[in-house]
Amino acid sequence: MDNYLRIGVITTTHGIKGEVKVFPTTDDINRFEYLKEVFLDTGKEYLALEVEQVRYFKQLIILKFKGINNINDIEKYKGKDLLVSREEAIELKEDEYFICDLINSEVYTDEGNELGILTEVLTSAANDVFVVKTKDNKEILLPFIKQCILDIDIGKKKIIVHLMDGLI
Repeated sequence: MDNYLRIGVITTTHGIKGEVKVFPTTDDINRFEYLKEVFLDTGKEYLALEVEQVRYFKQLIILKFKGINNINDIEKYKGKDLLVSREEAIELKEDEYFICDLINSEVYTDEGNELGILTEVLTSAANDVFVVKTKDNKEILLPFIKQCILDIDIGKKKIIVHLMDGLI
């Protein structure tokens, strides 16, 4: 399992004083207010950045990092992920999971048949949707509802599902 979790993606710079606009990839957008440090995935390394200021703009977060005071110092990181360590992650409630822990889980039907591998989780207003890739490279979309997703075992990377009528 990853030791870091993505909480946002730098979309662009904001002004000329080193601020960035961040698209949040966390369910709790207010968590940015409590962050002291984030890790920037530069593609080569994880760069620790101290959060100096947090503001909100529409659905985006505007962040200012300590020691970065110029647009030229941050512009090269557009499109890069912002991460927190797993220890800094928000505590999950019952039946909540980090998407990165679900990806690559083996998916089986409640009848014991192997369905495929979970490759993606789509988020929507109604409910999340699991994307399962079968051995013959087809995709099956499964709603993350109790009637369909019966059991998730993060440790074994195994998910048991019930195929409701019309899903395949």
